[in-house]
Formats: sequence, structure tokens, C-alpha cells
Amino acid sequence: MSRMVDVFTDAEIHTALATNPAGHAIATLAADDPRILTLSADLGATLADFREKYPERYVELGIAETNSISVAAGLATCGYLPYIYSMSPFGVLKCAEQLRTDVAYNHLPVRLVGRLTGLAMGYFGTSHHAVEDIAVARAITNMVIVTPADSNAVLSLMRATLDVPGPVYLRIAEGAEPVYETPPEIEFGRWPRLREGNDVTLIGHGLATGLVVRAAARLEAQGIEADVYDAAYLKPFDEDAIVTSLRRTGRALTVEDHNEVGGLGALVAEVSGRRKLGADLSRLALPDVDLEAGVPAELYEYYGLTTGNVVRRALALIDGEQPVGHS
Repeated sequence: MSRMVDVFTDAEIHTALATNPAGHAIATLAADDPRILTLSADLGATLADFREKYPERYVELGIAETNSISVAAGLATCGYLPYIYSMSPFGVLKCAEQLRTDVAYNHLPVRLVGRLTGLAMGYFGTSHHAVEDIAVARAITNMVIVTPADSNAVLSLMRATLDVPGPVYLRIAEGAEPVYETPPEIEFGRWPRLREGNDVTLIGHGLATGLVVRAAARLEAQGIEADVYDAAYLKPFDEDAIVTSLRRTGRALTVEDHNEVGGLGALVAEVSGRRKLGADLSRLALPDVDLEAGVPAELYEYYGLTTGNVVRRALALIDGEQPVGHS
């Protein structure tokens, strides 16, 4: 794959930016909670419904992500519940200092809703890849991190974290395949178990949840029963689920659209080592190299974030192999 950025029309880019269930979810929550305000860091289209219904509770800050965090911190000290909508390449990475010092250090209930995660803006190049955000956010004390699997999970997790007393980072996947038929009930810090099996553990978060669910269905056709989890919470996370499943299967494959450093794979490895589980582990994540630029769907294919590749990696793990590279 060559390092070329395809030329997109304004309409195509607008569609990519506007399709987001988190915009509808916040309008739904605000109807019952007058504390809720929204702040936009140049993502006004996402919040069109909210802005129309509650114009006095909407603040547009433009391309000023770091300032949006500090403004939200100030509003939180006044009793408001601010939700900042920002592009994930900038919302966490550019604003790490403000998130740590202005928000997390002071235990303020600020919610950062990160859109365009992973390689969703792959056609803009490395500056717009959001593949280190989980690693950075996990290192911030008092930060809660949730990664909804689909649009129904977005609404559920926004409701579940509504009254968290400190900061929350909601990492929203773009174009995630449906996993839940209706908004699920997800207990704080817990991982929903989506399939039961004893042969291999498959864990995904965000758009990767759909990949592991579909991969498990294909594996079942080959006589392999997978234990499948939606890692909806990455901080706090469900250590009990990891321990119980790995003791059952003895092997786990983690899947995510994040750098292989500091993400879900690292989290599971930490638990396995600390609890002396002796499990065979494999991770399917984005490599720690300069990533390509291109159409997001093609990038995910290129880096092996597909259902077919999850199946191949799971079979290799069961056979005692450790694939080299991302494919």
C-alpha cells in the first residue's frame, strides 16, 4: 500500500463526520438531566440534534481542544455535567495535560466523547490516527475508559457512566457492526460475556467486538467453541472475567484498533502475568510503526482487522503458533 491520501468530496467527509450515535444519545440523556451541557471542539454537526433542542446548553469552542477541557473543568466545578465532543486524535493526545491536571487531579465529572477513533480518519494521515489514546488515558489517575461495541452500547454506557464522580473517556467506534439488538445492561467495570466456550478466549472492544463475535460463529462451524467477551470497560476493567476465562480455556486472543502498546492486549497480559495464569496469549492490534494513510476500510483490511483474520489467528493460537506481523 502506498502512502497516498485519496481525494474525498466535501459530502463524503461530511457523511463520515456526521454518522454518530453518540449525538443522539446525549440528546436523550439531556432530556432528563438539566445538568448536562455539551461542548464541541469543531464537531457541531454531530451535536445538531442537541443544539436544536437545548441551544442554551451548547458551547462551540472550535478547533481549541485543550481549551475545551479547561472550560469543561470550570463548568464542572459549578455543578454542571459537561460532555465534550472531540476528534479522538486530538481529544486525548493533545489534551493529556489538561485532562490530568484540570480534570482528573480534581476528580471532576467531565466526559470526553472521542469520535473518529482508530483509523477512522486514515485518509488524513498519521496526525489523524487515534491509536495511542487508550494507552495515554489508562495512565491518567481517576480516568474511567469505556469503549462501546455499537450504537446500542453507546447509549447504555453513557447512561451507566452518567453519575461517575470523576472523568470518563468514551471512545466511540465509527461504523461498528451491530452486536446488541437492544441497549444492553452493562454493569460498571464488567465485560459482557457474549458466547460461552472452552477452547479459546476471544476479547475485543469497540468495533473489534463485532469481529470477535462473527469470528466465534465461524469457529463454531469448525467445532471450536470460543469464550467471547466485550471489553466495554478498559478502566476499571473486568479482571475476574479474564482470570475465569483464561483458567477455562488456557489461551486468549485480543483484538483492537489501537497500537499494540498499552491497549487491551497489554492489559490482559498484565493480568495473566500478575495472577500467574500461564495462558498462551496472542494479540491482533495495530503495529507500533508508522502507519499507512488511506481509506479506513482498506487500512483495516491491510492491518488484518477482519473477521477472517481473527479466525486465522484463533486457529493458529489453538495450534500453538504465534503469527509474526499483523496479518
